[in-house]
Amino acid sequence: MKKQLLTITTTLLLTFGAATAKNPMVGGQKMYEAKNIVENAMKSADHTTLVAAVKAAGLVETLQSAGPFTVFAPVNSAFAKLPSGTVDTLLKPENKSTLVKVLTYHVVAGKMDAMAIKKAIKMGSGKAELKTVAGGTLTATMSGEKLMLTDEKGGMSTVTIANVMQSNGVIHVIDSVVLPN
Repeated sequence: MKKQLLTITTTLLLTFGAATAKNPMVGGQKMYEAKNIVENAMKSADHTTLVAAVKAAGLVETLQSAGPFTVFAPVNSAFAKLPSGTVDTLLKPENKSTLVKVLTYHVVAGKMDAMAIKKAIKMGSGKAELKTVAGGTLTATMSGEKLMLTDEKGGMSTVTIANVMQSNGVIHVIDSVVLPN
């Protein structure tokens, strides 16, 4: 029984990251809990597209504020999965409002670590609806031990690194861009 409990606990920690783990590695760099979302994201080699988009959308100041925020942060390869030309089009000044909507769809007000999301999924009989800052809904579910997000268009993303704690919230790294209706 003790061995089983240890195995389950180890699996959860490996899947969701230890909530108390200090300075997890993201994009080849340590993420520091004392720094804010933007400060840490700017150091990650895996989030250069996201950082460029946040700057183009004028959201740097917002994501440096007290928050707290839960950010589902797509990696560069997630943006590369979008149809050719999508990112370049979104980064144009005339498309700023659309870019803001896409980016704020990746943000939930408050600080929800993986265990809080998992608890909400359990309370929701297998799914949790997360209201985004953009006003849309992300649906969180579990696929085995993996935390999954489904966007309003039916697109899916997997949390690959959970619980990257920030001074103003938490980042969960995801492998696909989620899109609002």
